[in-house]
Amino acid sequence: MSHPSPPAPEPDEETAATPAQDHRFPCPQCGADYRFDPGAGRLICDHCGHEEVIADTGSDLHPIKELDFKAAVDARLPEQEIEETRVTRCTGCGAEVEFDPDIHATECPFCATPVVTGTGMHRHIKPRGVLPFALDEGAAKQAMNDWLGRLWFAPNGLQDYARKGRRMQGIYVPFWTFDADTRSDYTGERGTVYYVTRTVTRNGKRVQQRVQKVRWRHASGRVARFFDDVLVLASRSLPKRFTDGLAPWDLSALEPYQPEFLAGFRAEAYQVELDEGFAEARDHMDRVIQRDVRFDIGGDRQRIHTIDTAVSDVTFKHVLLPVWLAAYKYRGQSYRFVVNGRTGRVQGERPWSAWKIAFAVLVGLILAGGVGYLIALEQGAL
Repeated sequence: MSHPSPPAPEPDEETAATPAQDHRFPCPQCGADYRFDPGAGRLICDHCGHEEVIADTGSDLHPIKELDFKAAVDARLPEQEIEETRVTRCTGCGAEVEFDPDIHATECPFCATPVVTGTGMHRHIKPRGVLPFALDEGAAKQAMNDWLGRLWFAPNGLQDYARKGRRMQGIYVPFWTFDADTRSDYTGERGTVYYVTRTVTRNGKRVQQRVQKVRWRHASGRVARFFDDVLVLASRSLPKRFTDGLAPWDLSALEPYQPEFLAGFRAEAYQVELDEGFAEARDHMDRVIQRDVRFDIGGDRQRIHTIDTAVSDVTFKHVLLPVWLAAYKYRGQSYRFVVNGRTGRVQGERPWSAWKIAFAVLVGLILAGGVGYLIALEQGAL
């Protein structure tokens, strides 16, 4: 399928795509930049302490609008659903991250590789929802340090470096959500377990043995399911096992997108295109439908021959979910850790300490030798 963003039309005052967003909001008191404070849930100026409440556009007052999937892949989305952003691609991990216009050289927040920011503009489908950060950097760092402290054979140097070292990066990571109505016709077989008694010869004696059998009967029918908010990662910058491990996400707490929530944070542009994301969502749907079919067939065993699924009313939205990210280079090795910006759940690359492992092996050998010596004494061998 083609790229979901429509070709650029002739711009006018009403339909021109949104320009690059730098997510900077000056304080009206002193002119310094506001930042969104997760604890207070409002904009705060660190320079003068002035605070500003973000206008209430909660989902109860303004439900988050789903967009038509077919219109998007056919490049027929309204122009107001498209924005232009200035993003830089990291040559180390492939991340595409938005940077402020006055930043020209920095580090990639995903892998700590030095990058020079680009000037190219990228057209993307606008985010429709955002899950604001609930944990500040201090709480996220504490969660990461606690996680590191529970790891066996982790190097002390890395733990100390993480505890005292560089700041964590607050990143809004892109996801797709998909809704779809499905109806699936199936054919298969229902198996009913029963038992028969047979006489067999065992060790020269005739004995009765209970044997399990399955009686199969044809089965067919239809199952229907509406899928709501099937979540698909739209980033390639982090291993999927990391982001999967950060679940669950409370999508019911999504707020309609407002750039104020991004003040002081960075946002990653999506790299997984819409059609590719839906293919992954369909894989998830198919697995759920297969479970539904097995339940509908019933019996003790099930065989599925065919499933023919009709999918309709497919809608989607682009959402941003909060992740605290730490990328450390320690003794030439890169380590990445991610923290769910709402719950504090941590995932990361498992560090190992060679000397701790060697010491544990040595202690194990000494203990084994000691136990062997005591056993030998008990048996009078020594």
